[in-house]
Amino acid sequence: MNINWYPGHMKKTKDLLKNNLKLIDVVVELLDSRIPFSSKNPDIDKIIQGKPKVVVLNKSDMADSEKLKMWQDYYAAQGIKAIPVNTIGGKGVDKIVEECKNVTREKMEALIKKGRKERPIRIMIVGVPNVGKSTLINKLTGRKSTQTGDRPGVTKGKQWVRLKGNLELLDTPGILWPKFEDEQVALNLAFTRAIKDEVLDIETLALRLIEKLMIIAPNNLKERYRLNKLGDTPLETMDMIGEKRGCIMAGRELDYTRIANIVLNEFREGKIGKITLEVPQDLVNDKIEEE
Repeated sequence: MNINWYPGHMKKTKDLLKNNLKLIDVVVELLDSRIPFSSKNPDIDKIIQGKPKVVVLNKSDMADSEKLKMWQDYYAAQGIKAIPVNTIGGKGVDKIVEECKNVTREKMEALIKKGRKERPIRIMIVGVPNVGKSTLINKLTGRKSTQTGDRPGVTKGKQWVRLKGNLELLDTPGILWPKFEDEQVALNLAFTRAIKDEVLDIETLALRLIEKLMIIAPNNLKERYRLNKLGDTPLETMDMIGEKRGCIMAGRELDYTRIANIVLNEFREGKIGKITLEVPQDLVNDKIEEE
């Protein structure tokens, strides 16, 4: 399944990040807790050029808690504190502000010693589409400051937002990268709707998600769709889900579009369970396979 999606505004966003970098003190990189690796744009680290960074693992309430801890440990080994948050509920958001102050403390103190007037800490929030940037800003400000939506592409342009605690944030649209070298990365982004469904074959996408869940979360599938067992193949399991949910058209044929929408939406809403699609060990295994 070939997935590539790089609208023109994403190139503009990349240029915006580069052009405004000199104004920024710290970068907040927002990742999806269910796919911390796949939701990390590899271009970001190149663009920010060693600026202090705070990693935020959003949608932590939808992730497997044990696997979430693995990702926190993975970043801790690199000297980075990864903060799990739920931007909708607000859990963990205060820790982001605290960490931004921690990683910029030396710089701000040095400016004051040079006789510079104290100024707000300038934060840039970056992340792929639909990862929760606008919702995070709304929580940090305590008001509805930015336009939000449960689909990629809602945040259109640069926005400076003043926060309590002498902080300023620069919000940017979500940014992907032109070509996905790893098909699984592209699929994970599509599963979580970082890529618009409108540009995808959702029947095949749902089938690939079922295939993945049959391996990493078989019991979740059985419990959610009240199946005594899973099929021998992903297609058989998809058929069983369709029959259980009554997705049957005239002539007793299954409505695969309807089944696909059910499975994808229920995964995205967390109704199939708290599921993390990848763990740090996957990165090691990928390197071994490449060698």
